[in-house]
Amino acid sequence: MTLLVMGAAGLDGAPDHLDPVRLFMDADPVVKGVLGALALASLWVWTIIITFSARILGIARKTEAYEAEFWKARDLEAFQKGAQGQKADLPAAKVVAAALSEWRRSVTGKVDREAARGRLASAMDSVVAAETEDLADRLNFLATVGSVAPFVGLFGTVWGIMNSFFQIGQQQNSSLAVVAPGISEALFATAVGLFAAIPAVIAYNRFSHKVNGFESRLQRFADRFHGSLSRELDQL
Repeated sequence: MTLLVMGAAGLDGAPDHLDPVRLFMDADPVVKGVLGALALASLWVWTIIITFSARILGIARKTEAYEAEFWKARDLEAFQKGAQGQKADLPAAKVVAAALSEWRRSVTGKVDREAARGRLASAMDSVVAAETEDLADRLNFLATVGSVAPFVGLFGTVWGIMNSFFQIGQQQNSSLAVVAPGISEALFATAVGLFAAIPAVIAYNRFSHKVNGFESRLQRFADRFHGSLSRELDQL
């Protein structure tokens, strides 16, 4: 009868579901450090995901409107001067500004058409590359978390399992009650590592595709504008 009462009491005191907060609070200090670092990395990953999604969507929408207005303009110099505020910060607007700046210098004095075409292409390509790099700047963190977080979680797992074996040696007892808490904490570290890494990998691949697509679009815009300026050079 006494054994039955003790068994019932033990069952009543045991949690009936996984409690991440309790796992964290009961974890070894090293495992706590690993879990804390992974939690911060995950928070930063989701911050990048949200802010980058809003940014790329806004840039794509504004760029589409800018290009539509640009190709309708008859006086590009006047149009560019009128593109103030947020429009002036658009990658396409910066490409136009660089091209027009180089155009003014190239058509002053004796005109070397082939050299001018090369300088115009170089000026616009430099802006395209710079704007693409600026847009993709924070994506490196996603790639880093996606590749490193599982191993950081694995480190916490290995440490937790080592601690469980240490407890076995200390208590001279290999029962499940002795090793289960440490193993649970260890596996929790792996789970948190995957929780941080999986969204980072998915977001990195998706956003990289969007950045590449935007770069191609910006390059097509630059090539089309370069063709227009090249025809203007033929008339000089």
